[in-house]
Amino acid sequence: MEKLNSRSAHQDGERRQGVTDRQRRGQRRDTTTSQDGDIESGEELSSLIPIDSNKHQKQQQKKNKDSNRDVASKETSLFVGRPQSPKKAGTSGQEQEKAKKFKKKNPPKHPEEEKPREGTGVDTPVSRPKSPHASATNSPADKSKNKGGRGSKKQVFESYMTSEEVSHGLKRGELIQGQLRINPKKYHEAFIPSPDDTRDIFLDGIVARNRALNGDIVVVQVLPQEQWKVNYTHPSLCKLHVLNFGTNFSELCYYNRDEPISKFQKSTLTDTGTVVYIVEKKHSRAATGFLKFLPEKPFAMFSPMDHRVPRINVPLVDCPEDFSSRPGDYTNTLFICRITNWAADSNFAEGRLAKTLGQAGEIEPETEGILTEYDVDFSEFSDEVLDCLPKNLPWTIPPEEMSKRRDLRKECIFTIDPATARDLDDALSCKQLPDGNFEVGVHIADVSYFVEEGNALDAIASQRATSVYLVQKVIPMLPRLLCEELCSLNPLTDRLTFSVIWKITPEGKILSEWFGRSVIRSCVKLSYDHAQSMIEDPEKMFSAEELPPVDPVHPIDEIHQAVLNLHSIAKNLRAQRFSGGALRLDQLKLSFTLDKETMMPQGCYIYQYRDSNKLVEEFMLLANIATAHHIHRKFPELALLRRHPPPKAKMVDELQELCDQLGIKIDLSSAGTLHKSLNTALGDDKYSSARKEVLTHMCSRPMQMALYFCTGVLKNEQLFKHYALNVPLYTHFTSPIRRYADIIVHRLLASSLSAYHLYKKTHTHVEKQASHCNDKKTMSKRVQELSSELFFGVFVKECGPLDSEAMVMGVLDQSFDVLVLRYGVQKRIYCKVSCGSLHLQGTVGKKSELTLLWTPEDLEEPPTEQVISVFTLVEVQLKADNAPMKYSAVLKRPDNSHIIYSNLGIKK
Repeated sequence: MEKLNSRSAHQDGERRQGVTDRQRRGQRRDTTTSQDGDIESGEELSSLIPIDSNKHQKQQQKKNKDSNRDVASKETSLFVGRPQSPKKAGTSGQEQEKAKKFKKKNPPKHPEEEKPREGTGVDTPVSRPKSPHASATNSPADKSKNKGGRGSKKQVFESYMTSEEVSHGLKRGELIQGQLRINPKKYHEAFIPSPDDTRDIFLDGIVARNRALNGDIVVVQVLPQEQWKVNYTHPSLCKLHVLNFGTNFSELCYYNRDEPISKFQKSTLTDTGTVVYIVEKKHSRAATGFLKFLPEKPFAMFSPMDHRVPRINVPLVDCPEDFSSRPGDYTNTLFICRITNWAADSNFAEGRLAKTLGQAGEIEPETEGILTEYDVDFSEFSDEVLDCLPKNLPWTIPPEEMSKRRDLRKECIFTIDPATARDLDDALSCKQLPDGNFEVGVHIADVSYFVEEGNALDAIASQRATSVYLVQKVIPMLPRLLCEELCSLNPLTDRLTFSVIWKITPEGKILSEWFGRSVIRSCVKLSYDHAQSMIEDPEKMFSAEELPPVDPVHPIDEIHQAVLNLHSIAKNLRAQRFSGGALRLDQLKLSFTLDKETMMPQGCYIYQYRDSNKLVEEFMLLANIATAHHIHRKFPELALLRRHPPPKAKMVDELQELCDQLGIKIDLSSAGTLHKSLNTALGDDKYSSARKEVLTHMCSRPMQMALYFCTGVLKNEQLFKHYALNVPLYTHFTSPIRRYADIIVHRLLASSLSAYHLYKKTHTHVEKQASHCNDKKTMSKRVQELSSELFFGVFVKECGPLDSEAMVMGVLDQSFDVLVLRYGVQKRIYCKVSCGSLHLQGTVGKKSELTLLWTPEDLEEPPTEQVISVFTLVEVQLKADNAPMKYSAVLKRPDNSHIIYSNLGIKK
């Protein structure tokens, strides 16, 4: 049997210490994207409503369990032997019988019973136009060919086209290839981007996805226009809803979805298609979930926590030995299951049980499930990999290597990082010159010196591609001897680096530039708090007790002055970037303080992005941009760069129309005009910052992901541009300890500087690695988000209910989305759950609104009316759900003072 990656004891020990009050704002910088300059897309909050969709109405009425497991990883081996029984809870037969009776009286609220699931047969098969080459042959990507004896079964899914048919269809433009995205909040909705990337192709329901999973590369055939769906979230079709508590829910009126397609404008129709071929199964096919015993069946039913994954039949031989006799013992046990087959005539996939994780609701089992689902390799490094590391410790720089490098050890060079950081891969220097200008240096750990191209260490680093940062620990890309010692730019230690050194004016104008391999000796490890204190108090004389150990060669006031000079130059560079058309979409980021022993969350707070962060970011961006130009000039066909495509035009147009309706003067024509609008369009009252947060989230939805690519593959240089930074060329050079893309860039840079370091890879190889890095970066970002959600769920359970102000981000039929301002989390509020039954009163204009009528506490008083629209301020309460780690947001009854300010909007 295949073995599941197991978490090492060594990595279990890798837990960040609790954060003190002084350190709270200095969380690990590596866990943010602040230095990357990338603006990436948020989750879709919009909803596409099929023309004939009573099912959708029922689904919208039910409570959403918010299973946001966005899986985007590749298939890997994943099996162990029969899972072991958890510790028995001593459940007697009598207790089990009571539980059965209780279930009959109180139907369980498990996610699988709250709403239809994949593989439940609720969809009607989507008929697609017959291909002239129609064939019943499944693609090689689909290993679930129909077996003998299944002929009598009803076909649930269409047979895949052959690879030849797909190839011809793509060439003729009859088919479209793209990556499948399944809406985590409405798993019946899926999308792929259109060929011109200006809009999405909609896939309506499970059958239309044809057994493809989230993240897969698929080929889609667009249906005839009469089968397209109407986008009822288009601003021109928005309705005003009045929700009256006390009305029978079944009396809720809806707009007529049986109206003929011809009645709707083309702009409100959405191209709709169906999957005809799976090119690459990028989803891991692994899922975390629960087992359900099926009497008189040779298999058990596995229900994934992620509703975008189908239910899976697993053989009983894979289940714990006593599962059949004591299934109640496993009600709350988490398992990992892997899909092995999904036949075209079955609603359910087939799979094998891989491992028992432990009890649902516990942080470590839940974390291991997340890592496995997203194909994160968290195993210990093999002996073969560790053999690639230096043997003689403590390691010193060989004299022959020292002679090849520029010796900067006597310069005043220092690091600025979160107080808890241990992988220090960048350092800064700033020396004033006699002519009044400055010599500024960015010094990056020379990881490529230790990671020899082609060996076992290089292979595992290229496969992992990125370190993965969880709330309580890090899954490193490289062994810790490199991450935390040999490569880390620790203070008072000689270290190998790549340096970029500029001669620069106080205003930020670059006069000259030098690239080269160097040796540095950091004089102090500053935290962001230390640097911030220096910036905020420029006249203060800091004592040795207020700072970490400092190299006596460099006085504290010399370091202080260097920080102040860097801050002054960084402010000018930043102002020039934004006046030149750059964009930054800052979103609230939640951080945690953890108990040092239990690693349970003790508190949480919004991370503050301050001047010390901006200082470091500005020089990292400058170094990345300079390196991009250098390697592209030297290797025009081989450079690994990072591009950021512009936002999707159709979504931008819809956002512009919505903003116009809301009275927001916003210019979405370019990154620069959008940045300016965000900082000027929202008034100056005490809630303007909250409105800016909401608008920032809205503006992030049309944004696309930034991507690594090889210049030899993408011929049109106009496509190289980075939209958010508004620069023609950009790459990643500054974080080689945690990103493999940076190691490739270092090798290209080394090759450009010396004939002894020729880079021998082809552009095909570079592009393949770039694509893999893109996949792993997306996966890492999602795992980080899920880890944060996991810890916040625990925090709500342990410390809740939690009250907070929230601002409305979007309005749907019977629910609305809010940004919870105190914690920076987004939640959907279901009006029926919070308030009561609803009915539709009518339509007023184009603005999407809900009007809530609260039954008065004094029956002689009239109902309290509360209008819900974008930017409405409300009070919410976050409460733990019955499901482990889950929580809900409930709308609180407004008081009189709340009515005064809840509808503060933009001044028209």
